[in-house]
Amino acid sequence: MNLNRTLRKEKNLDFKTKVIVGNRLKSLVSITRNYKKRECIQMLRDYIFEDIADKVFILYGLRRTGKTTLIRQIILELSDSDFNKAAFIQVTSRDSLSEIDEDLRLLEKNGYKYVFLDEVTLMEDFIEGASLFSDIYASSGMKIILSGTDSLGFAFSKEEQLYDRCIMLHTTFIPYREFENVLGIYGIDEYIRYGGTMSLGGINYNASTPFSNIKDTEEYINTSIAKNIQHSLKMYQYGGHFRQLLDLYEKGELTNVINRVVEDMNHRFTKSVVERITANNLLGDRVDPINIRKHMELDKVTLGIKNMLDILNKEEQSIDISDVHMTQIKEYLAILDLIKEIDLEYLPEVNQKSKIIVVTQPGLRYAQAEAIVENLLLDEKFQELDIQKRTRILERLLSEIRGRMMEDIVLLETKLAKKDKHVFKLQFPIGEYDMVVQDPKTLSCEIYEIKYSKERTREQYRHINDEEKCAMTTHRYGTITARYVIYRGENAEMDTIQYLNVEDYLKSL
Repeated sequence: MNLNRTLRKEKNLDFKTKVIVGNRLKSLVSITRNYKKRECIQMLRDYIFEDIADKVFILYGLRRTGKTTLIRQIILELSDSDFNKAAFIQVTSRDSLSEIDEDLRLLEKNGYKYVFLDEVTLMEDFIEGASLFSDIYASSGMKIILSGTDSLGFAFSKEEQLYDRCIMLHTTFIPYREFENVLGIYGIDEYIRYGGTMSLGGINYNASTPFSNIKDTEEYINTSIAKNIQHSLKMYQYGGHFRQLLDLYEKGELTNVINRVVEDMNHRFTKSVVERITANNLLGDRVDPINIRKHMELDKVTLGIKNMLDILNKEEQSIDISDVHMTQIKEYLAILDLIKEIDLEYLPEVNQKSKIIVVTQPGLRYAQAEAIVENLLLDEKFQELDIQKRTRILERLLSEIRGRMMEDIVLLETKLAKKDKHVFKLQFPIGEYDMVVQDPKTLSCEIYEIKYSKERTREQYRHINDEEKCAMTTHRYGTITARYVIYRGENAEMDTIQYLNVEDYLKSL
């Protein structure tokens, strides 16, 4: 089938929805011709070009994580003959499943084999009727690719209508390696500030980012996360899956509460950083007779910041959120891949365990944490300090936030990359290992310190060299095979401790 014939057919076909083929499709996809490609495109290639039948391919994730770009890029990889059998359907909220069904029948009748449906979850009856795509069209040989931002809607469909008849690719998590390789942006600090979307693009993607300021960040949370969850719950089982959130939905408060839960997690994160600063005396100098007055003054400021955090959190809590609401919303945030949990274990109290919640879009967390800190420092008491002290405290707070986030990023990416290993943080009565990677098969482990520094000092690895801590660790988790410090400096060795550059480490995963 040549292109001219395709174009003649396109003019004669009476589509019910926005179906794009031929030259219009070529124009649509050409914008991505010079874009670099995400690694996950390989899963899409396997589906398109391999002999995979009776399944649809689901491409889903939060807004601005590259879904539509992946579709355009894979269409460009089609041969000329296959391109003439490809169609792109831009679904809108006005479209119905019956109209899509009519267009698919028309496309199938006219020899189209590859059909890409973008934003398919916008249809009100998608979740209930999703089996149409696999049972009718994929089973007859068509390659059906469904894309959308309502990740929760796809999760519901997988459990119900598309059970065992779909391949799912989630685009929400963008590791540092892809942030650098695809977007052409370098450095852990840039990833902390803006990581999480494919929108800050150097030479490859859009020039703007949703995390460049707090207003844009809150808009992103509202549209990409809160309304995503609410829309999916509304469409699934005719609204019968709201569970404990139904009362909030009926009062029109659900979107605000979801926003509040996301903000609360980042508020707790910021508070934990301030508490660690206080515990470690990181705002002041080492306590000695000369500096003790200065130390006490800064310690009062830090304590004041902690108190202000509690007051600010209480003032912003305009809607009461029960533990049940919080738990259910966090379940949905986990399904959206926005949050992941990392184990926090303790020695010698082996029965004590807890979780660290990591936000997979670091730019989102940093924007909210930065806004919280800047808001705190507008307090009258803080303004009484001279400009040098104010600047010093602000810089230290933001530096500690970036340092804690760097720890979380390393933990998360290591956990996701080493699925056969047990990756966790280990707490002792005094001190901690920032990361332990245990191999349950060989009964061995590697221990890590993660430091937001470019310098090397012996103090950085005192815990991973502590004989008592190492003995407890070996007894509990197996032989210690290596000790590392991950930091922002160059790769090096110091007293048999391997120093790893954080960007190199993340790219190696």
